[in-house]
Amino acid sequence: MNHNMNTPISKDLFTFANTSEKIHDRKFEDKPIGYFKDAWIRFRKSRASVVAAIIIVLIVLYSVFCPLLITTHDNSFMVPNYAKKPARVAWLRDSIGIMDGGMNDTKNESEILRLAAIGIGATPTDLNDTSYATSLKTNYQPLISVKYAGVEINAKKQEVNKYDIRVDKYLEVGFIYEQIPQSELPNILAWQEETGIQVLYPLIENNEWNSDATNPNAWYKHARTLGNPVRVDASGKSHAIAFSEDMVLEDNYKRNADGDLVFYEYTGGGSLETAEYKIRVLYYNYYRYLYGFEPNYIMGTEAQGYDMALRIADGIQLSMLIAVAVCVINFILGAMYGAVEGYYGGTIDLILERVSDILSGVPFIVVATLFQLHLAKKVGPIVCLLFAYILTGWIGTAYRVRTQFYRFKNQEYVMAARTLGASDRRIIWKHIFPNTLGTIITSSALAIPGAIMSESMLSYLGIIKLGGTTGSSLGTLLSDAQKVWTTAPHVLLYPAIFISLLMICFNLFGNGLRDAFNPSLRGVEE
Repeated sequence: MNHNMNTPISKDLFTFANTSEKIHDRKFEDKPIGYFKDAWIRFRKSRASVVAAIIIVLIVLYSVFCPLLITTHDNSFMVPNYAKKPARVAWLRDSIGIMDGGMNDTKNESEILRLAAIGIGATPTDLNDTSYATSLKTNYQPLISVKYAGVEINAKKQEVNKYDIRVDKYLEVGFIYEQIPQSELPNILAWQEETGIQVLYPLIENNEWNSDATNPNAWYKHARTLGNPVRVDASGKSHAIAFSEDMVLEDNYKRNADGDLVFYEYTGGGSLETAEYKIRVLYYNYYRYLYGFEPNYIMGTEAQGYDMALRIADGIQLSMLIAVAVCVINFILGAMYGAVEGYYGGTIDLILERVSDILSGVPFIVVATLFQLHLAKKVGPIVCLLFAYILTGWIGTAYRVRTQFYRFKNQEYVMAARTLGASDRRIIWKHIFPNTLGTIITSSALAIPGAIMSESMLSYLGIIKLGGTTGSSLGTLLSDAQKVWTTAPHVLLYPAIFISLLMICFNLFGNGLRDAFNPSLRGVEE
């Protein structure tokens, strides 16, 4: 129907709505969402970033609580005789058979005999049996399992029996010779009496049946012919020693004139305090005597004999501390530098940019090396490393802040603040800088894995040495492991896993922050 513009519209064309009726089934309400809350909502949608953040938190918690949970020793605890050993926890070994300190290997019969002899020689003397089968019933037999693997032809065209075995690397140490003061001997004897655990074992006679006088594990009568162990009887006849379950070895212990076993001998000194005695001890029990607990290492030991779990915890703490400190300092310096460049522009921007260009051309590794050579003795390696990072590390942050200031400084709200008489400092830090936080936070999070990787690389190459008696870095652990990783792969494996997790997780976490703080993705909560 057409109406003339001057013709009034009839009221009959309208119907009043009943206010008691529900017009819509759904309420449309817009909830105001703050900047950081909106970023958190978007961050949660990235599952990879959330998982990465959880893993980072778990790694940090491990580095903090691991030293607190291991109460028997601290990070300076080192036992050279137990260096490069795999994970071992006695109660897990006894209850469910894991973390037994064992490693798999393939040995010939001669090597099997040498290992079996350790357990046989450690068999308590009151059992009066030096057979292999009896030694299996004790806790001192290093051979966890033995399986015949067939015959192999060696280089001399001889047939050699081979065995697939699993060896407890802690019990493999066996016996050692020790020099102790005379005053210490009564303490050891008293501890043996109190605990019922034998520490002292008979000394070995140095005669024709002892092929190596320096080897405290060669306690049985034997000689070596063409590399194969043989028993030599009193008449001088040689008899091959064959490995079997009922194998019995004849001891070659030192005895006095009355035929009693000799457990110690005088080696020098003229008084009770200065006299030295030579003893032969089963190191596993001697360790328990010295420290009061069994050797338990949830990640084994590293190349020098430190607890790997504690060293990794120290390495994580050190790497994270350096990385976070570097990012915070570079955040502050870069934000201030970039803000001045971007806000004032012109000649100031031109001069400051040329300074940045000159510094960015200086290789980081050269700076770090020079600082370590000339400053490390005065201020320490960690401070030198921080100097090297800070010299050029802020340039990336400054560039991002400068870009954001150029983007926002001519916006209407900035012009309004300037018109109302706001100072340059207030405009910079109250009106423009908050809009750059998303970019800066993201870049800082992504800079953390870069700092960790750089520190690990410098430590691995030996340019800096952050290891010591009270701590280490992940890179130093990797550097120490490169010489022994073929025989002790866990020494390299654990630090590599933690570095990889930190690198991957921080990158995923940074990517999640980048998307969360992206202004173009802002929305409302559903």
